[in-house]
Amino acid sequence: MKRFSRRAANGLDRRAVLGLIATALAAGGAFLRKASAAEDPTLQALIDQNQRREMGQDFDSASRTIHMPQASLPTLAPSTVDTTGLAIGQYEGILARGGWPKVPPTDRLRLGNKHPSVAPLRKRLIATGDLEANAGETDIFDSYVEAAVRRFQARHGISVDGIVRKMTFDRLNVPCELRFAQLKTNLARLRAATAHLGGRYVMCNIPAAQIEAVENGVAVSRHTAVVGKPDRPSPEINSKIIEINFNPYWTVPVSIVRRDLIPLMQRDPSYLTSEHIHIYDMHGNELTPSQVNWYSNEAVSYRFRQDPGSFNSLGSIRINFPSKDGVYMHDTPQKGLFGEDMRFHSSGCVRVQNVRELVDWLLRDTPGWSHEEIDAVIKSGDRVDARLKKPVPVYWVYITAWATPDGVVQFRDDIYNKDGLGQIAGTVKG
Repeated sequence: MKRFSRRAANGLDRRAVLGLIATALAAGGAFLRKASAAEDPTLQALIDQNQRREMGQDFDSASRTIHMPQASLPTLAPSTVDTTGLAIGQYEGILARGGWPKVPPTDRLRLGNKHPSVAPLRKRLIATGDLEANAGETDIFDSYVEAAVRRFQARHGISVDGIVRKMTFDRLNVPCELRFAQLKTNLARLRAATAHLGGRYVMCNIPAAQIEAVENGVAVSRHTAVVGKPDRPSPEINSKIIEINFNPYWTVPVSIVRRDLIPLMQRDPSYLTSEHIHIYDMHGNELTPSQVNWYSNEAVSYRFRQDPGSFNSLGSIRINFPSKDGVYMHDTPQKGLFGEDMRFHSSGCVRVQNVRELVDWLLRDTPGWSHEEIDAVIKSGDRVDARLKKPVPVYWVYITAWATPDGVVQFRDDIYNKDGLGQIAGTVKG
């Protein structure tokens, strides 16, 4: 089991790096150019990063494997602001040349296919530098096209398999002018978000459904996340993590009682008992489910608390910080959700894959909480709280487009329709 890499940034001269990137961008597409994944370290890092297993658990077999390179700069960094600005110039150039062609959708395209849609697919991939310009315009889906499709999928946060299905077609056919506008919108967000970060912090990018632990300008760990549904969005947060709860109780929020729990009890009166959820009145007296009228709003005046255990909705860990919205980060027993491309399933809180690794990093400087001690408390099943010796800033941000100095321009779906570009949110639901 790999532990956190604590390598420092390599100290490259920022101006020199930006100069190299600007030269590549001016050439019209120096992003992700190699002919195969094996020859492309950036792509290989995107594909390989999340192959680790959670501490003491085996559950990653169904998980996504596409993430940003672990050792690259974090999403929130001054250099990301600079390189996103350069990417805007690149996309402005693409737009000036007429944008990119629409790729006529079909059932699927894959290695070895001969199909009329492959020729416009090649042109589309060439436009953004995913495919070499000299790769030709034939209708054969060869290994060069497959590698380019994999790069494209990695840059758009969807599962990388080199096969073009609906989800990939949808993103290929987002018009250039919308991607250009998306980059400009997010440049302002990046400037605001990177103003006062600090040297050690946790960041959750909501549209990417991804978490980063950042230290001294390096993303030392990345975690796949599950965030809020479009009708129950995760809020943008600027707070500080102060406490870790091990084997927590879960007190059901009133909104979930009203929208979920009451309908569930109407359909299945045994639901609360099977889920180890207890009911308490305002005086702390426990009630039985049969004492509640589930066909009225009576239930919203009671408190519902789920016992700790493997069945608990928060899993074995809750990460607490002050929030006016009452949200937090936590483990989950539904680890299969981390394997989905569209990970928008929660009621506002954020579920964290490999949460023990993140907690290990958060408690690193807090006496009495070594990795072994954390593991022992979780295995004991006892309710225990650990207060951080020094609170760690946490930011939940909404960034749907950005570019990093490793030459990757990333796009994510505007899942909450905050970009003001309705076509992206409306056509890219996967």
